[in-house]
Amino acid sequence: MKKVAIVGGTGYTGVELLRLLARHPHVEVCAITSRSEAGKSVADIYPSLRGEYHLAFTEPTTATLAQADLVFFATPNGVAMKQVPDLLASGTKVIDLAADFRIQDIDIWSHWYGMEHACSELVTQAIYGLPEVNKSVIKSASLVANPGCYPTAVQLGLLPLIEQGLIDTQYLVADCKSGVSGAGRGAAVGSLLCEAGDSFKAYGVAGHRHLPEIKERLSIASGGPVGLTFVPHLAPMIRGIHATLYARLISGQQSLESIQAKFESRYIDHPFVDVMPLGSHPETRSVRGSNICRIALHQPQGKDTLVILSAIDNLVKGAAGQAIHNMNLMLGLEETAGLDIVPLAP
Repeated sequence: MKKVAIVGGTGYTGVELLRLLARHPHVEVCAITSRSEAGKSVADIYPSLRGEYHLAFTEPTTATLAQADLVFFATPNGVAMKQVPDLLASGTKVIDLAADFRIQDIDIWSHWYGMEHACSELVTQAIYGLPEVNKSVIKSASLVANPGCYPTAVQLGLLPLIEQGLIDTQYLVADCKSGVSGAGRGAAVGSLLCEAGDSFKAYGVAGHRHLPEIKERLSIASGGPVGLTFVPHLAPMIRGIHATLYARLISGQQSLESIQAKFESRYIDHPFVDVMPLGSHPETRSVRGSNICRIALHQPQGKDTLVILSAIDNLVKGAAGQAIHNMNLMLGLEETAGLDIVPLAP
């Protein structure tokens, strides 16, 4: 059995890691840390895990974490980068579910996250953990930057078009909606039921932290800068991201049926992407609790705008599930191990 540890286990992403790893056939959680809840048992904080773990939260010391084969950081931005160098030096692999290693341009990262990077020399060594793009190199990685939830849904919807040169990359629009769990477990007025329920709003229109991550990754796929308008919205639901993506087809390109075939071919070897039949409308409830991204293509009125619908569970494919997928690859395990989960319904 491989041993893993989780730093920051009291947030939604941390408990989702615990839920999924509880049934993993080849992995044992040997440590779960939280400075604020040190000494308390996992079941005291999350009764849903009663009987699954007999661990108490501990302080996140390097000595404790280095005993694991791999460490997940389910912590706020700026935490992992302070401990990663020592863990890597000890031979422990690391997956950071925050943004410390996602953006290659350190100046851009510092601008958006408002701090200096503590180990900028490791950023270029980190592998961006989108398995549908970097599966082969993730297998040999020691440090993986788990993608953000919005960037996952957006990239999976646009990458086949960009890679095939089918769209004008200067006119991309990502209109995205997320459940309230995307804001984290911390107490905030905007996340209260009376504030978020029975309401719908855009936020971060002038600029969102996931924008530079999405643009950087799409630019790498394109081989040059892309033009992207990204507008996130808060939806009155707990889980889920629905991305409605708009792209302008280059004149004279192929039919919608041929583009559908390219999507199916692009993701045929990727078990967690479901390219649905033409005309489908994926719903967030159809992926709830699973590591699946469902994608559907539309071409309204047969004109030159292609609409791509992409739906994921923000806590699973957008966070913990994708991290476990990366872990499986890094530890030489079957890539679907622990993730063959049927979505919840209703």
